[in-house]
Amino acid sequence: MTDPVVIVGAARTPMGAFQGDFSALSAHDLGGAAIGAAMQRSGLPSDSVNEVLMGNCLMAGQGQAPARQAAFKGGLPQSAGAVTLSKMCGSGMKAAMWAHDMLQVGSQNVVVAGGMESMTNAPYLLLKGRGGYRMGHGQVFDHMMLDGLEDAYEAGRSMGTFGEDCAAKYRFSRQAQDQFAITSVQRAQAAASSGAFASEITPWWSKPAWVTPQCLWMKALPRPSWRKSPASNQLLKKTAPSPRPALQASTTELRPWS
Repeated sequence: MTDPVVIVGAARTPMGAFQGDFSALSAHDLGGAAIGAAMQRSGLPSDSVNEVLMGNCLMAGQGQAPARQAAFKGGLPQSAGAVTLSKMCGSGMKAAMWAHDMLQVGSQNVVVAGGMESMTNAPYLLLKGRGGYRMGHGQVFDHMMLDGLEDAYEAGRSMGTFGEDCAAKYRFSRQAQDQFAITSVQRAQAAASSGAFASEITPWWSKPAWVTPQCLWMKALPRPSWRKSPASNQLLKKTAPSPRPALQASTTELRPWS
């Protein structure tokens, strides 16, 4: 059976580092850039879009309806519906799944689906600010950590510690983890250098001059020291039987796609 649902256009922004090239841009700024580029590549008129589904984990501080804001910035009309959804790291993928289902059952004809994120611009939260602090010390919470990187059922536990548990359960050695991390980064650098990702990235205007997607992508790539990495011993848990790889993923602005 042939699936009647097709992808007619796709694009993403370059990847920016935490507090890096895209620090001044909100998640919906990045989402709007991806939406606009995907629409241009599709060749479809903007008024043909029935619905916009954009995954966004860290919504606080962006104003109402981030997906709607991204849609407008991507050149879509008010007639297009817009929904922002959150499923943590799977938010963008879930948006694509729901778009497929809408098209499959015939409730929509053209749907824009993607994900957008800006960890840099995730605000700090004052949870008791509305009711007031009568006496004593209060606490400020990091929206990025509280709502994005920590377990909701075991307060304060970093999501990285679950990786530690997995390494211990399946007996992944530190040497094997380091080699996997090094190989992964080397492959990413090689792919970027060869231009393998160039066709999927939409350019971004960067002062004081036009910066190509390749340049922004290369600037965001890690440049670790291969000699020092296996020797470092960073832990997420004091009792972890298997330390995490030295070349862990840095916090990045997740590249929106549409």
